Amino acid sequence: MKAIAFVALQYLLPRHWLTAAIWRIARIRHTRVKNFLIARFASAFDVDLEEVRLNVPGDFPTFNDFFIRELADGTRPIDGDENAIVSPVDGTVSFAGAIRADSVFQAKGIDYSLGDLLATDLAEVDHYRDGSFATIYLAPYNYHRVHAPMAGELVAARYVPGDLFSVNEATVSRLDGLFRRNERLIMHFRTDFGPAVLIFVGALNVGSISTPWSGEIRPRKSGVVDILDLSGHPTTVDKGDLLGWFNMGSTVIMLLPEGVCEWDDDLETGETLRMGVEIGELKRPAE
Repeated sequence: MKAIAFVALQYLLPRHWLTAAIWRIARIRHTRVKNFLIARFASAFDVDLEEVRLNVPGDFPTFNDFFIRELADGTRPIDGDENAIVSPVDGTVSFAGAIRADSVFQAKGIDYSLGDLLATDLAEVDHYRDGSFATIYLAPYNYHRVHAPMAGELVAARYVPGDLFSVNEATVSRLDGLFRRNERLIMHFRTDFGPAVLIFVGALNVGSISTPWSGEIRPRKSGVVDILDLSGHPTTVDKGDLLGWFNMGSTVIMLLPEGVCEWDDDLETGETLRMGVEIGELKRPAE
């Protein structure tokens, strides 16, 4: 009943206003305030401060800077197997498996279509029919930077305005079409194994999404789809390279064509992942 009430409450909440308020609070620079926020958060969520590159809290100008913290070198080794797909994030597997025609599994009794998820990128839908997908949830305490799950070239990126429902398990299992409703940043890649997509899904309290190519993207409930200008940075990425970060917790979704990916047997709902670990194997498409 609590989960049902939480989902129902979200319809009544001013979701974009609340998210904007959290954005401002997370950027307060007053030393005592930001140190208090960092200390309480780190304690409440048992954040491993030994992994953090900078000194906590003194080296972080705001709580948000701590939230999107970089980790010390060597804390997330990248699997070096040429054919390995690595987890792009620290997080928990929501679901991973096969796309059925153009239908992607969200939760028991709830699917959504590739066309709805990719929005304006409808020409890309055919690439992923009967392909593979993985959905990974980032809790607030996770490391929030997103990295390339494989080597490739970023050929297009689009921001799709949308809603800001929570993406926790309670909402995912009860809100039809959650991932097609929420705002998202869709990245298209060209790889030696074929095309691939990685999607940043926005959520309640996610103040913004940032990438090296776009800078910070603030949430918008509606409006036209933005095409990111990719000219500011190199578009060729190696496995493990930084793609962007969430300013608060959310979800990433990966899409791969049919026959290109075989997920590891233990990539099951509820599995905890660390960025850089192998989660599947790439297979070259048949000629």
